[in-house]
Amino acid sequence: MSLNIEKARFNMVEQQVRPWEVLDARVLDVLTRVPREEFVAPEHRQLAFADLELPLGHGQFTMKPVIEGRILQAILVQPHEQVLQIGTGSGFLAACLGKLAKDVVSVELHEDLAKTARERLQKAGIGNVRIDVAEAVNGYQPANTQFDVIVVTGAVHTLPERFKRWLKPGGRMFAVVGESPVQRAVLVTREGDSYKEESIFETDLAYLANAAPPKRFTL
Repeated sequence: MSLNIEKARFNMVEQQVRPWEVLDARVLDVLTRVPREEFVAPEHRQLAFADLELPLGHGQFTMKPVIEGRILQAILVQPHEQVLQIGTGSGFLAACLGKLAKDVVSVELHEDLAKTARERLQKAGIGNVRIDVAEAVNGYQPANTQFDVIVVTGAVHTLPERFKRWLKPGGRMFAVVGESPVQRAVLVTREGDSYKEESIFETDLAYLANAAPPKRFTL
C-alpha cells in the first residue's frame, strides 16, 4: 500500500472528520480500516480522501467523508443490530455499516451501481452486506419487516411514513429532509408508536428517486 494513500487516509480522519466533532472511537476506527480508495472509480482514486463528492453516474455522487462520519456517529450501530441502508451508491458506507453491525441490507435503484458495489464489498472481504435492486420510496418491500437502524443516503422532501414503519421500537433512522439547498440532517428515534426527531446539522444532498419536492407552477 502506498505511503501516500496511508497519509491521505490519516489526514482525512484527523483533519476532516475529527474536527467536525466525530469523536467516537469505533467510527474513527472503521473509517481508517475500510479501504475508501477501493470504493471509487479508478480515475478518482487520488481524490478518494478529499473533501469532495465524487460522481457515480446516474446523477449520483459519493458523500463527503465528514458526512459519513457524522452519520455513523449519530446512529451508534451496535454489533448485534440489523441495518437497512437506502441508497447504496459506491458501497463505502455499506461497508462501514457492515463492519459495525450484525448484518446490512442495502437498496440501490441502479443495477450497475449495485453490481459494482457488490464487487467492491467482496474484494474488501465484507460478507454481511446484501444489496437489493429496487426503487425504495414507493416500491421496495424488505424481507425483514423491521430494522434496528435505517440510513437514508439520499435526501427526501418529506420522510416517507413507510420508512418509519420499518424501524423497530427503540430503533434509529438517519435521513436528510427538506428543500435544497438548505436541508436538515435528522435522527429519528422510534419510541413505542411515536417518533422523536432531532436535527443534527444542515447539508445539501441529491434527492432519492421519487422523493424530490413537488414541482411548483408559476405564471
